[in-house]
Amino acid sequence: MTVPVVGVDLGGTKIFGALVDPAGTGLGAVLEDAKSPTPTGGVDSILDAVEALVRRLDPAPTAVGIGTPGVVEPATGRVLLAPNLSGFDRPVDVRRLLEERLGCPVSVGNDVNVAALGEARAGAGVGYDDVLAVWLGTGLGAGLVLDGRLRIGPHGLAGELGHAVVMPGGRRCGCGGLGHLEAYIGRRALEALARELHAAGRSTQLVELAGDGPMKSKVFQAAYEAGDPVARELLDEGFLLLAVAVVNVAVTVDIGAVVVGGGLGERFGDLVTEQLASALRTLGHAGIEPDVHKAVLGDHAGALGAARLALEAGRDLG
Repeated sequence: MTVPVVGVDLGGTKIFGALVDPAGTGLGAVLEDAKSPTPTGGVDSILDAVEALVRRLDPAPTAVGIGTPGVVEPATGRVLLAPNLSGFDRPVDVRRLLEERLGCPVSVGNDVNVAALGEARAGAGVGYDDVLAVWLGTGLGAGLVLDGRLRIGPHGLAGELGHAVVMPGGRRCGCGGLGHLEAYIGRRALEALARELHAAGRSTQLVELAGDGPMKSKVFQAAYEAGDPVARELLDEGFLLLAVAVVNVAVTVDIGAVVVGGGLGERFGDLVTEQLASALRTLGHAGIEPDVHKAVLGDHAGALGAARLALEAGRDLG
């Protein structure tokens, strides 16, 4: 396929789209981009906004890829549950509904998986066939590209590194499980623990800097760089357990590269990549030592990955 396609990253607060040239490479493949706020008026309002953004980029699109939060049913493109989107507390047949609106094939994938595909095919993972992309943010998301193709598994759960058990019987994860990695390195979990420690009498700049507001990634960065003991303790443990989980993926599927992105990933990019590289050297097995890179596409990762999803859907698009 040689005609441009549209990739859309549907987020909880904004919709970001790009018109992508299949022959282009990296960010140079983006012919035009656009964004708009995500409506809060329910499913129809969100689909209206997606349609409007797509048509701003291409009035008569040939193919569209969508990355959306939540659980996506691989075979149908239905979003089974996406709590961050208004009205998506029940299954929504996103692929069918958008195909009816746009009059072209639509491919739908989980936003983290789609962003991983973007980095693997157009960003920091270019040149590798087997890539694990990890996104450190409010939680921890990951996507797995093997033999050059996004692997999601029969339930769409391949690469769910945030729910790998790294501490049996450990902290309770937001999903209810015990000892999951997200409970040790997800920003929401770290904030909850920091506030618990502060309430128990441990002074920390994390609470002092954040006040009653959210502990954003820049707060963690400032406290960590200032040598705050609580910030150092929580993040160093989280980075170590992340490394353990990545090592286990490496010896399971023999990946060639690890790409690290997300809010915390960007703030601690050099530190995380150095710690992961060191852990892979010391904890790895039989010389398995994948390269470690910082993500490079930023907000474009999801849109480029969604476009790639549409291109690789295997349909006859002309």
